[in-house]
Amino acid sequence: MYERRALVVGATGIVGLNVAEHLRDLGGWEIHGISRRPPLGASYMQTRSVDLLDRDAALAALAGLAPTHIYYCTWTLGRTEDENIRLNGAMLRTVLDAFAGTGSVVHTAVVTGAKHYLGPFEDYGKVVPVTPFREDTPRLEKKNFYYELEDIVTDYGARLGFGWSVHRSHTIIGYAVGNLMNIGATLATYASICKATGAPFVFPGSPTAWSGLNDITDARILARQIVWASTTPNARNEAFNAVNGDVFRWQRLWSHIAEYFGIPPGAYPGHFNSLEERMRDMGPAWDRVVAEHGLQPNRLDRLASPWHTDLDLGRPMECVHSMGKARGLGFNDFQDTEQSFVDAFDRMRAERIIP
Repeated sequence: MYERRALVVGATGIVGLNVAEHLRDLGGWEIHGISRRPPLGASYMQTRSVDLLDRDAALAALAGLAPTHIYYCTWTLGRTEDENIRLNGAMLRTVLDAFAGTGSVVHTAVVTGAKHYLGPFEDYGKVVPVTPFREDTPRLEKKNFYYELEDIVTDYGARLGFGWSVHRSHTIIGYAVGNLMNIGATLATYASICKATGAPFVFPGSPTAWSGLNDITDARILARQIVWASTTPNARNEAFNAVNGDVFRWQRLWSHIAEYFGIPPGAYPGHFNSLEERMRDMGPAWDRVVAEHGLQPNRLDRLASPWHTDLDLGRPMECVHSMGKARGLGFNDFQDTEQSFVDAFDRMRAERIIP
């Protein structure tokens, strides 16, 4: 019997999948995963199809499990921030309530993100905070479902006696299919369509994003931090920024991405130009790319999330995070950002997601 039993919530997502793969590689873990859709090719994980918004069905599906570690790596998008708070708070409470009487849970890790510092979707980037972002920065005077998740796990941990950690990632790059916030798949499909059609591969973001400093979060380094915090006593009951540890400028990175796909970078127009609008009518072109190259038959809207990439690249401020807190407690992992994109693109090619 395994002493450590993990429950990965959101096992098909860009974070959950990488957490599960990291636990597999570590060994010594019994791994359970839940998601709306069962993951493919994950024989190392016992999976269940669960809709956390159907509370009664979810509680029934989770009955009988006794996880020692919960890795909460999912979210859902509502129409307003009030709805985001209600829906996402209910989902986390359902998971924690499912095991409230078992006494099995040792640690619960919750993934949030940079909107902790920048504000919610409907009010995003209207406040220009001081950078680098630090974990002790006071909360914004705005509704935010990330705050709700943090308050819930803190409250349940105090009442039920388990440790917790919160992981504030930035834009996440990594391998996943069907993720709502996937800049890697979005830029890969955009570049592939530009190559096939001859359309210019133009950076869509703001002048500050183009020339200013940014950082990013590789899903693999986030997974390693999540598991590290859940098994390190000094990291108990803490919130951590989670980024690669380097900084970059899109002005340079854009050229590297263009080079990877064998296309010239388009001339930057000097102003924000929406990728969502640019890709709005690219579905038929993507379908032709899929057919020509014999790719997996994924619709463009399942792979790309240009609306979220517009948020990431359209910000009017530099966005960098301090990793000093995690470093001070012993998490010293580092990831080169340019290599993050290459690795994500390579895996998508290997899996026949992109040509």
